[in-house]
Amino acid sequence: MNTENQVLGLTRLSQYIKDFLNKNQEDYNDNDSDFELLLKRSEIENPWFTIENQKFALKQWTDLLTEENIADWLKEYQISKTTKRVGLILAGNIPLVGFHDVISVVLSNHIPVIKLSSKDKYMIPFLLKKWNEFSEGNVSFEFVERLENFDAVIATGSNNTARYLEYYFKNHLNIIRKNRTSIAVLKGDETEEELKLLAEDIFRYFGLGCRNVTRLFIPQDFVIDRLFESFLDFQEIINHNKYANNYDYNRAVYLLNQDKFWDNNFVMLKEDEKLFSPLSVINFSRYSSLDEVKSFISENEENIQCVVAKDELGLDSIKLGEAQNPGLNTYADNVDTMKFLSVI
Repeated sequence: MNTENQVLGLTRLSQYIKDFLNKNQEDYNDNDSDFELLLKRSEIENPWFTIENQKFALKQWTDLLTEENIADWLKEYQISKTTKRVGLILAGNIPLVGFHDVISVVLSNHIPVIKLSSKDKYMIPFLLKKWNEFSEGNVSFEFVERLENFDAVIATGSNNTARYLEYYFKNHLNIIRKNRTSIAVLKGDETEEELKLLAEDIFRYFGLGCRNVTRLFIPQDFVIDRLFESFLDFQEIINHNKYANNYDYNRAVYLLNQDKFWDNNFVMLKEDEKLFSPLSVINFSRYSSLDEVKSFISENEENIQCVVAKDELGLDSIKLGEAQNPGLNTYADNVDTMKFLSVI
């Protein structure tokens, strides 16, 4: 395969998506109408994939897939000279979550053998077909119901599923990913705008991604109401039926158990040391010393995808509002996929 043509095709794909996103519906051509119908079909079959969130994910990819960004990413790696078949078991918790793996395999001179998630069946095949067209037929890929005849595998699943996958693929080169989530640490002097950025890290994709913040650390004297005020831009989330069902269920459980929690009618805050929280709930704790936070991060390192905080806190973190904007060199579970693919 010709990597130069693949990269050129990828930038053309990015421009194609950008043009679609910037058009008004009355200006659609036949291809644009097909794209819009695909978004609607995805939402019908998986209500978590709202058209808004699908378009948000597509927009993030158009920002990433520039010729300069791709070149800067690839220059750090030795592209494999031998083409292998790499099995991909993709997740489907948020739109296009497996697209990075697909791109990585193709640009590493391998062939992705893809088992799609039942929750995300349409967008990746559509984009791959377009990429191949824009690359003059230089993108090879396969879609399968069952992985067979592969040289290595990259699989994503729940913690329970991961144990099965680790056993099943124990005789193959593999990357097996598990459940992860993200945390945020507030200094206390965050502005209203900064807290609104935190709300994006929490609520985008309904909180279903591994980069969504589910656990907060706040200073001892931090006023909870400041958080609720900053969340108001996302109050319409409660009108989504599946999210509302989770909210109603968790609220009922807390009331029955007489648990203490804070509520603003679309999300709950609960003082809880657990890293993972139920959908529609954010766990939080107050800290008196950053050492407490650093200790928590160290103890839960294998389950934390990213830490969101201001730079001056001195944590290995990303900025508020950046959780859902990973770069091409940002890898799930912090395992360098491209390095793995260069040596199989």
